[in-house]
Amino acid sequence: MPHFKIIPPFKVALPLCRAPHTSPARLSFRTFSTPSNAPNDDLPLSGVRVLEMGQLIAGPFAGQLLGQFGAEVIKVEPPNVGDPLRVWRELDVDGTSPWFRSIARNKKSVAIDLRKQEGRELVKRLAIKSDVLIENFKPGTLEKWSLGPASLHPYNPSLIFTRVSGYGQTGPWAPRPGYASVCEAESGFRYINGFPDPETGGLSGPPVRPNISLGDSVAGLHAAFGTKKRKRSRPGGTTVDVSILESMLNLMEGIVPEYDRKGKIRGPSGSSVTGIVPTNAYPCLPDPESPSVPSYIVIGANGDTIYNRLMNVVERPDLTGPAYQQNHHRVQRQTEIENAISEWTSKRSAQDVLDAMTKAGVPVGRVVSVKDIVEGQQVQARGAIQDVWVDGNGGDREEGWNLKMTGTFPVLEGVSSVPQWAGPELGHHTDEILRGDLGLTDVEVNNLRNQGVIG
Repeated sequence: MPHFKIIPPFKVALPLCRAPHTSPARLSFRTFSTPSNAPNDDLPLSGVRVLEMGQLIAGPFAGQLLGQFGAEVIKVEPPNVGDPLRVWRELDVDGTSPWFRSIARNKKSVAIDLRKQEGRELVKRLAIKSDVLIENFKPGTLEKWSLGPASLHPYNPSLIFTRVSGYGQTGPWAPRPGYASVCEAESGFRYINGFPDPETGGLSGPPVRPNISLGDSVAGLHAAFGTKKRKRSRPGGTTVDVSILESMLNLMEGIVPEYDRKGKIRGPSGSSVTGIVPTNAYPCLPDPESPSVPSYIVIGANGDTIYNRLMNVVERPDLTGPAYQQNHHRVQRQTEIENAISEWTSKRSAQDVLDAMTKAGVPVGRVVSVKDIVEGQQVQARGAIQDVWVDGNGGDREEGWNLKMTGTFPVLEGVSSVPQWAGPELGHHTDEILRGDLGLTDVEVNNLRNQGVIG
């Protein structure tokens, strides 16, 4: 059985291999300590250990998804500062971002300094006892630290490396830093978002971006999906290579094959979508409580029979019949159709439009803010927003507070959608993991903390 010796101050060398998995149906079957208020035996990934080494959004979002379905996620963070997301955007009364509390839900925080050799040895031992390692460093970083597949697979042949980067682990662009914003641009996604120039069909001015890090979240979804679906029959370790660029390409529908076969270069389309009519955002009368705020409603009536019902609601039955019956007919008459709908909606409130369209069976939705979402009837009925307790300093419930965050999606029958706990304080689980899982003594843990290896 292979061994390696931990450099001082450790005194005990632990084996670096483990018994192989006994069942091909799951990633792993082992028991870990979890908070007593967070039973997760019924979750589909219960018994799976994930070592999350990523920061900010893409890698941690993948870890969030795996943790929501029962995986034990151990998040490695640098001591003293932690994941930079802890202090991004709005900060709570304790100086921590509510966003971090959400994306780090159900995770255990271990503060280890990867700049120190002793810290890297600790992470190596944790990885050898894990099923999945998630990272979103620049390609080559783990190899520089001797924590890549070649270094760890000899000791843990079944370890899944889920690697998220801007452009993937290979290719001429692999070494480039790849943030979501630039990868969204390079994927062509930004080019189709904005308003078209009437002469060229291309962008009129700069592209419009969604006010979220879409590429990171899409890559995180791909990472979680790839991790779960990797083939059990493949011998040796597995790498899930997730590129933000390619994840965004996966959203581009028929753009590539249409270009290949028809030479079409799809451009921006404002608030509509190219080649599908009618589906758009239409103006309504302002809300009396906010008369200066524009009000819009989205109608999607591109189904043939739905279109006919819509035209009857907007009192334009003259825009039905053979010349408008199928989508390709309506595309040729888009301006006429859109103007007719806008003329009708602009004279009515959003609620009046919503009521009329719903009664007629026409898909319709308000353009709402987060306030409307949190207070929304459907969201509340489904438990899509949950209150999760955040302990105050030291865990005194009287000093804590509830934090609203999204629940667990998709909804699985018989499985609670309530997050088990909010993102923890930095290093909250360091001692628990090092003592309980790596077998370090109190003296060894204290020595590591005194030397700044752990926090």
